[in-house]
Amino acid sequence: MHSKFLIVVAVLFVALTGIARADNPDPIGAVMIPPDIVMAHQQELGLNDTQKTAIQNDMQQAQARFTSLQWQLSAAVERLVTVLKQPRVNESDALAQLDKEQALEREIKHTQLQLMIRVKNELTPDQQNKAFALKRAG
Repeated sequence: MHSKFLIVVAVLFVALTGIARADNPDPIGAVMIPPDIVMAHQQELGLNDTQKTAIQNDMQQAQARFTSLQWQLSAAVERLVTVLKQPRVNESDALAQLDKEQALEREIKHTQLQLMIRVKNELTPDQQNKAFALKRAG
């Protein structure tokens, strides 16, 4: 039951964000470089040791934060499901719990964007152009 609810919520979230962005699917993604692209093409991008170390540190910090936030988010979703399971749902409790869940989701997105900014800022303009070309190539 719990996993089905999460799937439904995820599908609705994707559908709603897709509708809101139908004219421009991912404007942020279009101007950012995913860390995995940089990690997979270190030599091709010509990363120096200082850049590698900085990016590794940024990724490790972000991963630790993601793990913590994922645990908190799972607990918040579980609490929301508990509230919603009741025969008569207390609307204010449900909405307050939803606000907590959304705050955690916001923090996850914040951490993701912060990591991508830091990775992009470590790269020279030339390296960024190469990374964007690699990203487009798939």
